[in-house]
Amino acid sequence: MTKTSVEPVVVPRQARRRGLWLSVAAVVVVLAVGGFVTLRLVSPVPAPRIVQTVPRVYAIPGVPPVLPWPEAGQSAVEIDGLGRLGSSGGSRPVPIASVAKVMTAYVVLRDHPLRLDENGPTLTVSAEEAAAYPSQLASGQSLVQVVAGEVLTERQALQALLLPSANNIAHILARWDAGSSDAFVAKMNQAAAGLGMADTRYTDPSGLAPSTVSTAADQVTLGRVAMQVPVLAQIVAMPQATLPVVGPARNVNTQLGKDGIVGIKTGSTDEAGGCLLFAAEISAEGQRLRIIGAVLAPGPNMADAFEATRRLIQASSSLPHKYRVVRAGDIVATARGPMGRSTTLAATGDVDVLGWPGLAYQIDTLTTMPRRHIAAGTHVGTLKLTASATAVTTALQTTQALAPPSRWERITHG
Repeated sequence: MTKTSVEPVVVPRQARRRGLWLSVAAVVVVLAVGGFVTLRLVSPVPAPRIVQTVPRVYAIPGVPPVLPWPEAGQSAVEIDGLGRLGSSGGSRPVPIASVAKVMTAYVVLRDHPLRLDENGPTLTVSAEEAAAYPSQLASGQSLVQVVAGEVLTERQALQALLLPSANNIAHILARWDAGSSDAFVAKMNQAAAGLGMADTRYTDPSGLAPSTVSTAADQVTLGRVAMQVPVLAQIVAMPQATLPVVGPARNVNTQLGKDGIVGIKTGSTDEAGGCLLFAAEISAEGQRLRIIGAVLAPGPNMADAFEATRRLIQASSSLPHKYRVVRAGDIVATARGPMGRSTTLAATGDVDVLGWPGLAYQIDTLTTMPRRHIAAGTHVGTLKLTASATAVTTALQTTQALAPPSRWERITHG
């Protein structure tokens, strides 16, 4: 037999290398595709994007009101929690007389807070402060009699400051709180700056100095904040209080209880004329509202300030009414999900706002849209209308279902 020999197949080195590279490339492609798919699937699905379809601001339609502003001086009025009704007389700082004592009381109560049922710490009248009383009285100042060694509680001192409007008590409180009147005045100005009262400058704690100046607008700002201090609001609403030496001391704000007035401070000097920072409570659309206003020098005496205040309160009281902005079922926004999916958001209830023509409400859509499947009728957030410190809301719900993208869509569309 003839032996047949089989020659071994020799693969060229170049071909072997090519095959190896093709295998490696295939593995790389498989890994890349796998990584791409995995990345697409583990990447979080973006939350639906909310597009508000109602205006961002709603202004109550109609002609804004014009109040019966005094012909002289400065005035400003707001309804607490809603907004300003307007102002008159410009914004040049003018003397404010004893209206300055509101800031004195505010700073004292900020530094030494009292509860409604608390008398607080005591302060003692010094011999020097008592000795100054006769000359102060001779100069025609508004005072309460004090004697050396007299002890007043903080509450009694504040009553003496705010009801009979005692200038000497303003300085006694300033010394007790800050060590001196000058140091206390620095605190008053710091407090004013902190409240945004840019046109106000205090130079004494009583307001007797004509260099203590402010504007009606700034004083309305202070009046709003001061009336939020329960003890201060309680004291300025008192017709009288009993003090250690003088006994009964009447509130010089004779308008308390008239036209809804519940505070807050009078002021009168030759330079300042008659001034009144006032708070009055009114009823509108079944709600209790508070008017804060200031009239500075509408005339030379307090009678002019009282009359100007009466007219402003009466005119303001008839202004607030309800206005329907949104009805239940109204579409207020669109939720746009991935892959072009979307649903609309509807208000679940009527939204009525309180105000007057020209008052503006900010409208915001506040949502917490989940990334999972959202059924029709799901509550997903709130529609909120805000004016100053007043907010009105209604819940929002989806009108159609909104499904997240499928696995295939997440792979193919990202």
